[in-house]
Order: sequence, then structure tokens, then C-alpha cells
Amino acid sequence: MKNSTQNRRQFLTETGKAGIALATMPLVTKMSSRIFFAGSDYTQQPLPYAYTALEPYIDAMTMEIHYTKHAATYAKNLADACVAEKVDTSTTSLIALLKTVSKYTPKMRNNAGGHYNHELFWQLMKPSPSVAPTGPLADAIQKTFGSFADFQKAFGEAAKTRFGSGWAWLLVKTDGSLAVSSTPNQDNPLMDVAEVQGTPLLGLDVWEHAYYLKYQNKRPDYINAWWNIVNWEWVQKRYAEALSK
Repeated sequence: MKNSTQNRRQFLTETGKAGIALATMPLVTKMSSRIFFAGSDYTQQPLPYAYTALEPYIDAMTMEIHYTKHAATYAKNLADACVAEKVDTSTTSLIALLKTVSKYTPKMRNNAGGHYNHELFWQLMKPSPSVAPTGPLADAIQKTFGSFADFQKAFGEAAKTRFGSGWAWLLVKTDGSLAVSSTPNQDNPLMDVAEVQGTPLLGLDVWEHAYYLKYQNKRPDYINAWWNIVNWEWVQKRYAEALSK
């Protein structure tokens, strides 16, 4: 218990005291009415649930720090990069920017990706219990991976074996097929620098700040627990939207 307390204190010391954010950041305590995340917003959106909503799988302190510190910093730095690099955010969507991100600086790449990834990540989770996907997405998963369990294994391996910081993804490629991949840092499959490109349907943040307070260095435990809060209804709608484009 003493070591756990010390870990928490050390984390807060390095990250900053996030408690004040409750008074300064808007928080939505019920699910957001935004069904589809178009990826056009350059500003941080309200969290669609309370910091405590995903417990016990993601603890409230981690959610608060993750949202008010890490994700908020990506949004701020993205705004700064857009000014510096003369990006007209009223005419250039964030998705369009990501698809041509190789034309921009590393600062733009890191923060545009970080902002998009986190805005997507919040929507991909909901208070437990999670239910397995159904309908066309379930059929596509079975066709591609053999079974839902085999998909979870492939996705979990992508998340566990991503060296250092990054993300694991389920994506739909331009030919409509599904694939699992991982990207370093804040890259994502939309980017023209990604090894496997397409529209991200499901993404898991495997940066240590996403899980260290609760799971320490046990990333596999975090990955296994995360399946309990995946918002498959929302992912299914993203899949239908991706195929309709």
C-alpha cells in the first residue's frame, strides 16, 4: 500500500496537480449526443462521461490527468502549430491534414495525431458492461480473423508488442477489408506516413500515462481489462459510415 501511494504521488509530481482542472474544464456526466466523430474539430471536446465512469477498469485519477493534462496539451499545441504553419482550420479538416501530414513539421504530426487519437479514444469507451459487436462488423471480424476471440488476440498482440509508446488499431482499409495494426507515438492509420493506412475504427492508447497509476508496468493487464469498456455500438456505426464513403 505504501508503494502504491508513493507511485501515485510521484506520478502527480511529474505530471502536475490535475485536481484544479475540475473547476476549469467542462465535464459531461452522461453520454454525448455526438454519434459520429468526423475528426474535423481542432478543439478539445467535453468528455462524454464522468471521470469515475470507467472504473474499475480505468481509475478516475488516470482519466482526469489523461484528459485535462495530456489530451489538453495536444489540443493546445495543435492550435499553436496551425498558426505557425498557416493552416486555415475553417477550410482544412483535421482528417485532411492528417492524410497529408508528411508535408508538415514533426510538431504538427505529433499534436494533430495526439488530438485526433484522444478525441476518438474517449468515444470508443463507455461504462461497462461491454457487449460484443453484432451485425456487419461482427461478420467482417469473423471473416477476417476467424472469430471474435482471434481478433482480440491479434489486437492484443499489436498493443502488447508496440515498443515504447503508441497505439493499437482496428481499421478499415480503402478496399473495405479490416486490418489490425499499431503505430508509434501519436501516429494513426489516417496518416500518409502510416505503414497500414485506412480509417481507424477502434484504437487503444498504450502510452504509460494511460494506465500506469492502476497497472504500473503490466500493460497486458490493462489491455485485457479494457475490453470491458469498449463501446461496440459506436464502433459499429463508425464501420457503417466508413463503408458508405
